[in-house]
Amino acid sequence: MVADDMAMPTRPARPAKPELLSHRDMPKRTFKGERGRFATLHALAHIELNAIDLAFDMAGRWADADMPRTFYDDWVKVGDEEAKHFLALQTRLAAMEGTYGDLPAHNGLWESAEETRHDLVARLAIVPMVLEARGLDVTPGMIEKLKEAGDHESAAVLTMIYTDEQQHVAAGTRWYTYLCAIRGLDAELTFHHLVRKHFRGLLKQPFNTKARENAGLSGNFYLPLTTKP
Repeated sequence: MVADDMAMPTRPARPAKPELLSHRDMPKRTFKGERGRFATLHALAHIELNAIDLAFDMAGRWADADMPRTFYDDWVKVGDEEAKHFLALQTRLAAMEGTYGDLPAHNGLWESAEETRHDLVARLAIVPMVLEARGLDVTPGMIEKLKEAGDHESAAVLTMIYTDEQQHVAAGTRWYTYLCAIRGLDAELTFHHLVRKHFRGLLKQPFNTKARENAGLSGNFYLPLTTKP
């Protein structure tokens, strides 16, 4: 039974592709009732599904970039873990009598991918070091809300995702700084330039500084991007 007075989406015979909307057209999510938790987990599943493609795109698009073998190994591993995340979230959606594709989803991740498709340094800066790092900021709060709602199974899935994502941000930061070093670029100033060029808006506070530091992402990278230059 649904915890509030709005019915859950009817589960289709097979997972469908969600309708993709801009961020401004997406309905506001809430943790209220099972329907609200379903919407949140559906949004996370969409992010993880896109993250699978982005990880393998990182390895394939720049296959001729003369990067060390470990660069490609890292992104294949990331893609495998993103697939694990998506399947775990899909299992939780099924337990709520729904599936991925039942609700609309945003197209922001692919906009970022298209924006950085010709520049490996920009892709590393925007996807792992901005978008995935944002996940480190917000996921602990979602875990606590799920526990408060008694949904310990979903909380366990998000805890697993949170642990893995720190390593994904770390991989992005490591390879970003590697490329800046061999190209003679100032890593922090280049990051500021790329984020202002390819990311819309300012970076949102508060930050999970401990998790970001664990991933090698110091405040010198992101704090200057919370205000206009």
